[in-house]
Amino acid sequence: MNSKRRSLLGCAGFLTLLLLCAPTCAQSGNGVATPFSAPSYRVGERLTYNISFSNFPTAAHAELQVVNRGNFYGRDGIELRAHVKTIGVVSAALYSIDDDFVSYVDPATGLPFRSQQLKRDDAPPSDGPSPDSSELAQTPREVSGASDLLSALYRARALPLSPGVVHPFVVQYDAIEYRAELKVAGRQLLRTNIGSFNTLVAHVRVPGNKEINAYRLQLHFTDDELHIPVLMTAQLAAGEIRAEIASADVVSATPTSPLAATTPGANSTTNPPVQPIDPRAVRNPAGAALPGLPFTTGEELNFNFFVGEQPQAVGKASLQVRPRGRYFNQDGLMLAAVLETTGAGQRLFPVNDQITSYVDATTLLPFRTELKLQEGRRRTNWAVSTKQELGTATFDDGTRLELPVGTHDLISVFYALRSFDLTPQKRSAVSLLINKRPRLLIVTALQRQTIEVGGQRIPAVELSLLTDDSEGDRFALRLWVTTDSRRLPVRLTASTPFGPLRADLAILPISLQ
Repeated sequence: MNSKRRSLLGCAGFLTLLLLCAPTCAQSGNGVATPFSAPSYRVGERLTYNISFSNFPTAAHAELQVVNRGNFYGRDGIELRAHVKTIGVVSAALYSIDDDFVSYVDPATGLPFRSQQLKRDDAPPSDGPSPDSSELAQTPREVSGASDLLSALYRARALPLSPGVVHPFVVQYDAIEYRAELKVAGRQLLRTNIGSFNTLVAHVRVPGNKEINAYRLQLHFTDDELHIPVLMTAQLAAGEIRAEIASADVVSATPTSPLAATTPGANSTTNPPVQPIDPRAVRNPAGAALPGLPFTTGEELNFNFFVGEQPQAVGKASLQVRPRGRYFNQDGLMLAAVLETTGAGQRLFPVNDQITSYVDATTLLPFRTELKLQEGRRRTNWAVSTKQELGTATFDDGTRLELPVGTHDLISVFYALRSFDLTPQKRSAVSLLINKRPRLLIVTALQRQTIEVGGQRIPAVELSLLTDDSEGDRFALRLWVTTDSRRLPVRLTASTPFGPLRADLAILPISLQ
C-alpha cells in the first residue's frame, strides 16, 4: 500500500473512529464567511462516546472537552481536548490508539492557531493544567486556513445547520489538505443508550475521492443550538464503525458561580440568620483528603425519613466512605449504605437494605456493587462486577450486560453528583444501572434556596433527579445540597404511595459533639 493510500485510509479512520469526523468551513463557496455561533464552545462541556466496530460492541472509548478560555501563546483562544483509546481485541490485533489531541482555536472564528497530538504515555493528564511550551514542543503544529480534526468537530457544530444546507470545508490531516462538503440531509428521531434526541442528519463527502466517499460518513447532531454530535457512523468493508454518545455534561449558556450569594428579595426574612452547617455535624474521624472530591474517607452521613408532616421518623439511612485500599484486586474506595424503616414505618412496610459500592478513587465509577434488599416480602441479593473500560457488567448468576461507558450504581452516583457543576439551570446526564438495566439519569440544578434542616437555615441548591423513560419523574425526586465546598446532601424528597417522603440529614447538636 503506497503512502498516499495509507493517508487516505488513515484520514477516513480518524474521521470516524476518533469522533473527529465533522467538517469545518473557512469560507463559503462565494467567498463570504459562514455565520458562526458560539454555543458549541462552552467551557466545562464534556462528552464521552462508546465506539463499536463490526461485531465488537465496545472497540474504543472517546472523550471530548472544552477545557478553558484564556491567553495561549500570546493570543485569546479556547482550549479543546480529546482522548481516544481503543481497547480489547481491537487494540491488540487491529488498531492500537491511546492518544490525546489538543487544539487552540480563535473564539471569533473557531479556526485553530495551534494544535498537537500526543501519545497518552507522554501526554499531561487531561484534567491537569494546560501543557507548557516544552511539552508542546513534542508535536506542535501552527495552523493557518485549514482545521485540524479536533477543531473541525466543534467548528461544524457552530455552523448554521438545517435540511438542505451544504457547507464546503478544508481539513488537514497528516500534512494533506482535504476539500470536502457537509450536507444536511434531513431530520430524524434517534434513540440512544442515554435517551432519545431530535437530530439533524448530515453526510460528509470529498468530491472526486471515491475511496473516502465509500465510507459513507454520517453524523447526527442534536436539533438545537448546541448541535451535539450524538451518533457518527462509517461503513467499512469489515463492518460498521459506530460512535454513540455515552454521557454529556453540558454547561449553561450564562454560568454563574455555584457559591455566589443570592440577593434577598423585598419580602425575604433575615431571621433566623442563615448558617452554614458546622463541620462537626458530619462525622469524619481522621478523614483522608481525596484530591478533586468534595468529601473525604471516613465521612458518615445519617438521614432520618419522615412521611408527610408527621414529626416521628419512619426510617433512617447511613452512608459511609470507607478507607481507600485494595478491593477485589483494584485500588478504590468502599461506599456503604444501610437503609431501614423504624417504628410505624417498620409496621407499615418493613425495609432493611444494604448496598455496597466499590469505586475508582478518581472517577468514582464502580467496579463492583453488592445489594442485599429486604422490602416487604421482596428479597433481592446479587453482586455485579463492572468493566468500565469494556462497557460490560457481569452478575454473580452469570448474566452479562452491555453498559454505556461511565455507568454508575445507586450509591456511586449519589457521591459523584456532588462533584457536578451545580450552577442553576445546569443539566447533567449520566448512565445509571437500575434493576439490572442501564438508564439515563438527568440531574438538573433548579435554583438556590435557603432551607431549614434540624433548626438551622442552610444555603443549598435544589436538584431535580429523573430518568429518561416515560414515567421518569413519577416520584418527583428532589435533592438539596449545600453550596459550600463539601456539597453535603441535606434533604431528599419524593412522592410515594404512602404520601410525601422527606429525608433530612441528621445534624448533631454542637453540644453533643
